[in-house]
This record gives sequence, structure tokens and C-alpha cells, in this order.
Amino acid sequence: MELTPIAHIENDFPTKFGLPRQSGMAEHLTSAIVMEPPFRAPEAFRGIEDFEYLWLIWLFEPMGKREWSPTVRPPKLGGNKRMGVFATRSPNRPNPIGLTRVRLLALEHTADKGVVLTVSGADLMNGTAILDIKPYLPFADSVPDAMTGAYGPSQQEPLAVVIPEEIAALFSPAQLDTLREVLAYDPRPGYQTDPDRQYGFGYAGYDVRFIVKENTATVTDAVKIN
Repeated sequence: MELTPIAHIENDFPTKFGLPRQSGMAEHLTSAIVMEPPFRAPEAFRGIEDFEYLWLIWLFEPMGKREWSPTVRPPKLGGNKRMGVFATRSPNRPNPIGLTRVRLLALEHTADKGVVLTVSGADLMNGTAILDIKPYLPFADSVPDAMTGAYGPSQQEPLAVVIPEEIAALFSPAQLDTLREVLAYDPRPGYQTDPDRQYGFGYAGYDVRFIVKENTATVTDAVKIN
């Protein structure tokens, strides 16, 4: 079986660490879906603007090829509990394919890139290959009261977020809202709880540094990435 990427995503996250853990957890994070030349026919998108949300089927390729294992240790569950790979969202799968729900914000026909979709709420890093796009249907795709197994309640208690004014000034309002959302849901692996340890991730051209102490994520620095 041969799969051909139909598009790539462009956004402010160059690496995996710092990405929202699931789609929809950072609704202010906007991404552009840029179609590959063979898939830019405008008629392929006829009617898509009548849908508020879309499913993206994509490849874990930018995160690095890994060998799959029948059991994994999900970082958010503390990194010590082994679970069956098919009972997790781990990228260490037999086939490196992901599924993400995004909100469609706009469709644009551009001179240089053809059709470009602007979406929000993606949990994909910059450069991720998209295999397919499908409309989201609430009556078929949503089960609000479904059991969530070891992941527990669907709503995680968010952290308070503190971003000093001089660092906040480096980002646009939308980028700042995204940064707050990402930090509120604590991007650290569940087994890393040292309140004095400084963590960092690439975002919007900066290496953003932060600590988490007493249920508060505080940004300590943001260094321009050359």
C-alpha cells in the first residue's frame, strides 16, 4: 500500500514538545494546510465551507520513525504505567498515522500555494504531512458521555499561567492566547514534577522557557531562535 501526502501543515511549533496534547486543547492555535500541487483543484473543496469542523488524517513522520511496541508508557499517565498501544494515543504504532479534529476558519485560493485552509485547534507540528481531510459530523462523531479509561475525566484542571509583560510583548495577541492555552494544560510529561526545573520548547521563533510551581506555569524567558 502506498500513501501519498495531499498537504502539509504550517504553524508556530517546530518541535513536538510544547504541542497541545490533543486537538482542541489550544483553540487559538491557527495552522495553514497547504495542498500539494496535484490536489489543488478548487472543485475538490466544493462545499467544505459548509462544515465547521474537519478531521485530518496525518503522519507522525516529522516526530521521527520509531519501532512499535505492543505496550507503551504514556507520559501523561506518569510514564510508569504500561498500557496496550491500542488503548493509548502513543505515536509508537504499527502504522504512524494520527487523527485530529480541527475547526475550519477560512479557505483561500492563493496565486503561489493554490488552495490553503486555515484551521484552529490542531495538535500537529510544523511540516506534518496530511493524508486526508474529511468533514466532522457531530451526530456520528461525538459521544460526550463515553468512557475515557485510564485517561480519566475529559476535562483537565488547567494551571494558572503567568507571562511577564516584556515576554508577552514578543508575541501577537493570537500567539499569546495560544501560548497561555498550551501552558495551562501543562506540556510536561506526567512523571516530571520538579518545581525547580526549567523546561523549554520552540514556539513562534522563540525558545520559550517556563517552570511549574504550586499549580502555576510561569514563563521565565523567551530567546530568539536563529
